[in-house]
Amino acid sequence: MHTNALIHEDSPYLLQHAHNPVDWMAWNETSLLKAKEENKLIFLSIGYSTCHWCHVMERETFEDEKSAQLLNASYVSIKVDREEMPDLDKYYQDIHYLLTKRSGGWPLSIIMTPSQQVIFAGTYLPPHSQQGRMGFRELVGLVTQKFETDIHSVQKSAQSIEAAIKQYERNLEQRQSINAQAVMEAFVGNVKASYDDVSKGIGTAPKFPHASTWNALLDIYAKTHNLEALYLSEDALFAMAQGGINDQIEGGFYRYSVDEAWVIPHFEKMLYTNAELIEVYAKLYKLTCKSHFQDVVQKSIEAMDERFLKEGLYLSASDADSEGEEGKYFVFKYAQAKEALLKGELSEAEAKAVMDYFGITKFGNFEHQSTNPILTCKEKPARLDEAIAILKEVRQKVAYPFIDTKILTAWNALMVTALFEAGKTEKAKSVLDSLLKSLHVNGILYHQIVLGGSLKVEALLEDYAFVIESLLRGYAHTKESHYLELAKQLSSKAEQKFYKEQMWYLSDKAFRAKAVLEDNSYKSSLSTMIKNLFELAKIEDDTALFIRARDMLESFGAGIQKYAHAYPEAVRVITRYM
Repeated sequence: MHTNALIHEDSPYLLQHAHNPVDWMAWNETSLLKAKEENKLIFLSIGYSTCHWCHVMERETFEDEKSAQLLNASYVSIKVDREEMPDLDKYYQDIHYLLTKRSGGWPLSIIMTPSQQVIFAGTYLPPHSQQGRMGFRELVGLVTQKFETDIHSVQKSAQSIEAAIKQYERNLEQRQSINAQAVMEAFVGNVKASYDDVSKGIGTAPKFPHASTWNALLDIYAKTHNLEALYLSEDALFAMAQGGINDQIEGGFYRYSVDEAWVIPHFEKMLYTNAELIEVYAKLYKLTCKSHFQDVVQKSIEAMDERFLKEGLYLSASDADSEGEEGKYFVFKYAQAKEALLKGELSEAEAKAVMDYFGITKFGNFEHQSTNPILTCKEKPARLDEAIAILKEVRQKVAYPFIDTKILTAWNALMVTALFEAGKTEKAKSVLDSLLKSLHVNGILYHQIVLGGSLKVEALLEDYAFVIESLLRGYAHTKESHYLELAKQLSSKAEQKFYKEQMWYLSDKAFRAKAVLEDNSYKSSLSTMIKNLFELAKIEDDTALFIRARDMLESFGAGIQKYAHAYPEAVRVITRYM
């Protein structure tokens, strides 16, 4: 069996690729120096362990001997776990957007010169060209040929891309004073303009939960009593709770919906998705007092505890695939579900009521006449809890998907904040204390630890931002001063590490990507950091800090005022503090 350099890594994702015939290396000085010394192109592939299309590309291409030979002959191939290096991922996702004018995703596929200048950016690549889309083998061969026969044009292309990146970074900062009322009105208007009135939520398929957008709208409603902000949020969150993006049997949300109607998801569950949704559903429950939303919060917490909570902290994610098939664990065949319910001593009528309630039909809504359960708006069957327990037992006949055993500081902090918002104060304190004990060691905050592994990677801006946020939430709920004191210490340290020449960076490593206010897969760490500074200024009655935080925000003022919908977490800051 082939073994490459990834065998020495801790990341479960990198270890999944340790026996590919590709001579993968991790992103480090050794691999980058090798490319320069051997004058080889760099093929960079960024993914994560529970990414469906990452697995597809691995099966089709990275386990294929011919494709591996092409890479091994002419490239230094580098694999990155985006959860280990979100700063690196963000930088190359921005380049992908600049080059393609489309949002990126995973796997992210980048080709660079030996000196790390980008010449190609894409996502999933089929093994061979099809339907007008260039395949992996053809692309790799073409770029290799160009590099070997026309180096001048390759360098010229790389330099023009590099210039475009620098221009893009300059455009991020356009200072302008912020009119809070105008921003809030623009935000509501922008969300409404892209709102799906039929299936609810934002945009078309694929459809993401956009938790930070609903969170911002609920803050706007709390401040201004703008009923439209409340109705948009409640409408979307109700539709998601009823839909197939919510695991109706075990609780917890999948990452996104493949279709517009929230019926069929990609079945991976991410800790950050659930943390942000728990927070916003808890907030919606407080505003509406509708028990349905409280039930969603409770079931989601229980789901995270059952599958992800280990040794007092939460693991990062679970996969979509079981036994080689996407969604196999989560979906039901009609006959299988009916037989189990009848064996569980439900009557024919009771079993039918349950099947109707979850939309489990002979024709199904997923592949091969299987059904991903959704709620049909019918009344709850009398023996629903017993039926759910039976259906959960049916699932146990299939292996649960792979769970990534990384414990990420930032995502655990998001979950702590959610638990405080949900009123689970003692539980939130317990997780926060475990997080600090395990990942804030000898005065150093770390980015992650793999169960059974050691602390290696120091914290990034997102870790500091989300931990400080959770500490401030802890202080607000408990008035325990040690939370506030640590928040102040970490805030000071974060500015020293990541704030250089009036610009925030995602890390303090040699490779430095600028932090941005836009929310992406989850809320912006920079927006959260600025929110923390405003909160500390308010608690300490520190006018100088308040002005500094406002200046940081207004350095992006033109963009916020023009594209308010792209900055939900920043809009929350404006709504609360300006």
